Amino acid sequence: MEQIRWGILGTGAIAQRFATGLQALPDHRLAAVGSRSLGAAERFADTFGAVRRHASYAALVEDPTVDAVYVATPHPFHAEHSLLCLEAGKPVLCEKPFSMNAAEAEQVLAAARAHGRFVMEAMWTRFIPAITRLRELLASGLIGEARELEGSFGFFTPVNPESRLFKLELGGGALLDVGVYLVSFASMLFGEPVRVTSTARIGNTGVDEQCAAQLGYAGGQVALVSAAIRRALPNTITVRGTGGTLTLLAPFWRSTRLRIEVGGRSKLEVYPLTGNGYNYQAAEVARCLRAGLTESPIMPLDETLAVMRTLDRIREPWGLLYPADALRLAALATPGILVAGGQE
Repeated sequence: MEQIRWGILGTGAIAQRFATGLQALPDHRLAAVGSRSLGAAERFADTFGAVRRHASYAALVEDPTVDAVYVATPHPFHAEHSLLCLEAGKPVLCEKPFSMNAAEAEQVLAAARAHGRFVMEAMWTRFIPAITRLRELLASGLIGEARELEGSFGFFTPVNPESRLFKLELGGGALLDVGVYLVSFASMLFGEPVRVTSTARIGNTGVDEQCAAQLGYAGGQVALVSAAIRRALPNTITVRGTGGTLTLLAPFWRSTRLRIEVGGRSKLEVYPLTGNGYNYQAAEVARCLRAGLTESPIMPLDETLAVMRTLDRIREPWGLLYPADALRLAALATPGILVAGGQE
């Protein structure tokens, strides 16, 4: 693959950011876009230079000029549209959260492995230079053994019942929209937690407007994370080790500044972004496809599934259910219904 020809499924704000990111990669091209309406597809294609525009998602995934598909639809459709791509034989980069719950994620992973196709969660921040550098420093032992993570991701937005953020049926709320960044970051460091405690403020529209969780790990590490859509938070991540501290300055998810504190001394390292930051995950997809891999070793599928399990566990004490959860519970109560790739 001298050039990766992308198709984008969806035309919303996140799709626009990804299309912008592709422009920073000379060996990548936006080949096609698919929407529920031809008008939306044409407007997007005209803006970002896609030659082919489709009035349905099915037409996009069947397009022979597309090498890989970026799924950019709202949260509740991620699993459905990833499966659509896989059935058509297309590699998938799926926007986060990967699905609405772990059961949906299991279905996608099973399909990917059955078809032998590449799938990766679009946790784009994991691939930016400052976070790549943080992983290198942790592996080097510079701050000793990492023992604690503390991070937040929060912003203030007025309540708008018509906004996706405040619609339960669209997976609105702080946890799935921004809390996933924090849970994934903790997973990158410590793996899947063995203990989860959490609390949340549920707003009038039924979504979690603010939440916090303490995650405990088998090795005794702890992660303290908080997320909000109705309150501005520091938006930093600090990793404390037995011999020092690493801090990604705000906004951590696209940070260009990493503070290193070791032995009573502090220094600031700067890692500018090329493009808007979304290009790094696309480059990782290309690297994996060219190497014949079906998943990324930096964002592996089993870890994506573990993150979804953790998100499920965090919200369980709140009694927060999405329509996707209700459908699964109904399926479990119906004998013979196929759920998550098997009889349950």
